Amino acid sequence: MKPDDWSLKVIVSEPFAENTYVAHLTGRRDCLVVDPGFDPEAIFRYLDAQNLTPAAILNTHGHADHIAGNAAMKERWPECPLVIGAGDVHLLTDAELNLSAPFGFAITSPPADRTVRDNDIFESAGFELEVREAPGHSSGHVVFLWKVAEPWVVFGGDVLFAGSIGRYDLPGGDAQQLVRSIHDKLFTLPDDTIVLPGHGEATTIGREKRTNPYVGQPAGYAF
Repeated sequence: MKPDDWSLKVIVSEPFAENTYVAHLTGRRDCLVVDPGFDPEAIFRYLDAQNLTPAAILNTHGHADHIAGNAAMKERWPECPLVIGAGDVHLLTDAELNLSAPFGFAITSPPADRTVRDNDIFESAGFELEVREAPGHSSGHVVFLWKVAEPWVVFGGDVLFAGSIGRYDLPGGDAQQLVRSIHDKLFTLPDDTIVLPGHGEATTIGREKRTNPYVGQPAGYAF
């Protein structure tokens, strides 16, 4: 599927400059909302302006900045399923585990309507997404891979960034596991695969293999 066949909106919410993604196929009025953050009103404004209705809310992981908008989304669209990796489902409803309480603003999310695991296929709003478990930033982190797009697209959360990687010094994090996830689950994808990260600009697998100072060739890895 070529870029003209679908649309992507990035909504950045403070205070962590977290990326929420709204994706929809041309000619359809349903969409996916990935990682709704601390500015759900901005999401609502975009959806209303485009006459879109969310068919699914996808969470790549359960940290507060990626789930903060879940409650508002579910309040407005209660039938819209909330989807997260099985390994992070418990973070949704626990302010200590999702790291909001330690930062001084305890929030919780409605519980998941569906959990996904490695190699699951999730279909909604015309999208067919392959689930890949990619722990290391959180123990149950998943990424969503869209292979129909040309080039492929990964909704990557906080695993791999442009020139960086996700934090592994938080509860549930593990540096070796994160590196292994990137090498095994992401760097095995085609070089032109687009990575849509949870923070910062989009990048590609090939760019990060060549230039990433933590997991790429500059760090001594050969591909």
